[in-house]
Amino acid sequence: MEALYNHFYDYLGGYMFIALALFVFTGFPVGLVLGGLALLFALGGIGLGVMHTSELYLFVERLWQNAANNQILVAVPCFIFMGIMLEKSQVADNLLRVLQLLLRRVPGGLALAVALLGTILAATTGIIGASVVMLTMMALPAMLAQKYDVRLGTGIIAASATLGILLPPSVMLVMMADLMAISVGNLFLAAILPGLMLAAFYCIYVVVISMIKPQLAPRVEREESEVGAWNLFVLFAKGVLPVSFLIVLVLGSIFAGWATPTEASGIGAFGAILLAAFSGRLRRETVDKVCMQTALTSAMIFLIFGGATAFSYVFRALYGEDLILDFIQWMGLTHWSLLFLLMVVIFLLGFFFDWLEITLIILPVFAPIIASFAPDFAPALGIEHLSPEDQKSMVLLWFAILVSVNLQTSFLTPPFGFALFFLKGAAPASVRIKDIYRGVTPFVILQLVGVLVLALCPSIVFWLLS
Repeated sequence: MEALYNHFYDYLGGYMFIALALFVFTGFPVGLVLGGLALLFALGGIGLGVMHTSELYLFVERLWQNAANNQILVAVPCFIFMGIMLEKSQVADNLLRVLQLLLRRVPGGLALAVALLGTILAATTGIIGASVVMLTMMALPAMLAQKYDVRLGTGIIAASATLGILLPPSVMLVMMADLMAISVGNLFLAAILPGLMLAAFYCIYVVVISMIKPQLAPRVEREESEVGAWNLFVLFAKGVLPVSFLIVLVLGSIFAGWATPTEASGIGAFGAILLAAFSGRLRRETVDKVCMQTALTSAMIFLIFGGATAFSYVFRALYGEDLILDFIQWMGLTHWSLLFLLMVVIFLLGFFFDWLEITLIILPVFAPIIASFAPDFAPALGIEHLSPEDQKSMVLLWFAILVSVNLQTSFLTPPFGFALFFLKGAAPASVRIKDIYRGVTPFVILQLVGVLVLALCPSIVFWLLS
């Protein structure tokens, strides 16, 4: 009996992690799974004498400090509101047509226009569902009418629309910065070049495949009303200027130091309202729908955030983090082996879970472990001259970007890639899910290449910070 007691005393944290791996597949809300397991194993820890009953009161304290009283997280509902309002105002319709006309002589010009529009939308919305639906409804019928290959069309739409998870003002980056105690502004800056690099990968692929197989991407023809410099200028004014205005409002205010990310999120939400008003689509029912969707999405995010906060606290209190470190030492993993293993695990989890669930499960547990290897990573990152604390911050920043790029695949990998379902729901009935799966495969490979490039060339992440 004593041996059994000692076993559970030492390994209860490990059983907690195993239970999480099993229960997340039940289909029960992840936030409730995390919170329920935290409470259940906390009671077990109290029974074994690992924890004290008074520590249960710390759940509320940590939720208040980490969420309710956290000014950074105010940006989350504001950015969500901004993205949904932009979707309702349909400000991107004219922008897509302008990009089509400017790129019509380039192989795969329409697909390139979609990639560029997805990149621009990523810098204004950060809401994946809104971007996928918006791009699908605007671009896919036009691509099919131009006899584009359905796999190329659906693939470029899904890939470019999910750039919003990486390019600022990404909601995910705000959450990551808070979880890892790093600067939101620095994380935004670090994410710009990796995000643009992925967009460049998509564009290069489109041009190359269109040159090799021109029948996949026929050229776009101009309409009579679009001929002439004046008509093109009018389209430019309607399509490019409003979106540029919002990007300057949000990102410009952050990078210029005029506003914090939290303040910029409020500016962005107000700017989206102005654009909707100027487009003539700001109505009472529109505002009601946007507010309702914002409330529901924010509630889901903060439910998971609360459950993950309780779970990570109990996991550490039960010495789960020490068990992981002992396991790493037992396996003889180096710092690079551990990083590779984590990237593989995150990629595989992306087949079954959303980015939010993966982020709130993986980061609280493994970010401190990665930070402990900062002196080992420092020479490869070129930061060995920094203080130990600064080394940890830079390593965590780099790790956050690697995870972010990796997590973009979670939207595109079957069977539960959410972007694929959003695309299928908004696409014409003739588009088959099999075509969508085949269409996104090259772009998933490009995303994995992006992870490898950033791991081997960390200077890309730190370029704008130097």
